[in-house]
Amino acid sequence: MSKEAIKTFNGKIIGYIETKPNGDKVVTNFTGQILGYYKKGPNITTDFVGHIVARGDACSMLFK
Repeated sequence: MSKEAIKTFNGKIIGYIETKPNGDKVVTNFTGQILGYYKKGPNITTDFVGHIVARGDACSMLFK
């Protein structure tokens, strides 16, 4: 598993994208609250509730 920090232009961490060995991803904010998921099999990005927000990997879109 790899964990990538997402930062603003000023270098402040706003969240993380954690990639699992199977290619799925979990998106969290800087406090660890889950914002959404990317599921590699069906190739969809969902919000934390499970609603589809995009086809393909749109994890960075979940940061508002």
